[in-house]
Amino acid sequence: MKFIFGPVNSRRLGISLGIDLLPPKICNFNCIYCEVGPTTSFVSERGEYTDTAAIIAEIDDFRRDREAVERLDVLTITASGEPTLHSGLGRIITYLKQNIAKPVAVLSNGSLFHRPDVRRELAQADIVIPSLDSARADSFRRINRPAPSCRLEEIIAGLEDFCREFSGHCWLEILLAKGINDRPEDLAALAAAVARIKPERIQLNTVARPPLETFAHPLTPEEMRTAAGHFSLPVDILTDYRPRTPVTADPLAGKRGPREHEEEVLHLLQRRPCTAADVSAALGIAAEQAAAALEHLRAAGRIGPSSHRGKEYFIVLPLKQDQTTGS
Repeated sequence: MKFIFGPVNSRRLGISLGIDLLPPKICNFNCIYCEVGPTTSFVSERGEYTDTAAIIAEIDDFRRDREAVERLDVLTITASGEPTLHSGLGRIITYLKQNIAKPVAVLSNGSLFHRPDVRRELAQADIVIPSLDSARADSFRRINRPAPSCRLEEIIAGLEDFCREFSGHCWLEILLAKGINDRPEDLAALAAAVARIKPERIQLNTVARPPLETFAHPLTPEEMRTAAGHFSLPVDILTDYRPRTPVTADPLAGKRGPREHEEEVLHLLQRRPCTAADVSAALGIAAEQAAAALEHLRAAGRIGPSSHRGKEYFIVLPLKQDQTTGS
């Protein structure tokens, strides 16, 4: 499938079916820590950048497998870029709510929440997790590298409006990179913005996987705990998280052959770099199955290693000409 990936064992949401609205990285940010890679289409306007009907068709195919649906905890709308840029977002949320009896979560960079149409569409979701990495203009530009049309005060005001209107769960994610947006003045500005926005809780993160830029470095656990102390709301430090649902073998895994595991692994790695252990835990497959799939994909030239802070991750490699033509 092109748009659906997983289910994966999410550290925050449990067993989650991922729905990627924008597999090419269509975004209005080019964050230094992005795990997907550089923004390929730097846009600010909403549009139907992918075929909404095709996304719904994939969802329809998946929901016919009642056993797979029953296993899910949540349906997570995300994107390799920014999902609220896709004008079919509201239609997709509506379809999910009407056809699958599972909570719908949306992950977003929060940049379009100032738009009433975006807030109306998101109001149908059960959980919305926007991000705000900086409340100071210089740090905002350094960490998120936004499109010129993105104005920080407008973003904060939009988040404030959304949290005031939204009846579901809104968790604000903040990612800190050492020396970029973690100075005392940055944390004080973020705390003031959070007091305005009033999310249910804070999801505090740092650089955990191979980032887009090599100068994006993580904070230490102690620095993360100190940063968390600046906020009066409940704070989840995501680097301390374990999967919300205990990692157990996927009961459906035995029904799938090695090639299907390879496709699942490839779809996961297209969204984020993973270690072999990450793949096993996320997809609920045995370590030897994950290792076999990774080795076959590596031998085929589809993936390659990427070392980050002493760990070996795997990333998707660009297709060679003979792979794209099938010759």
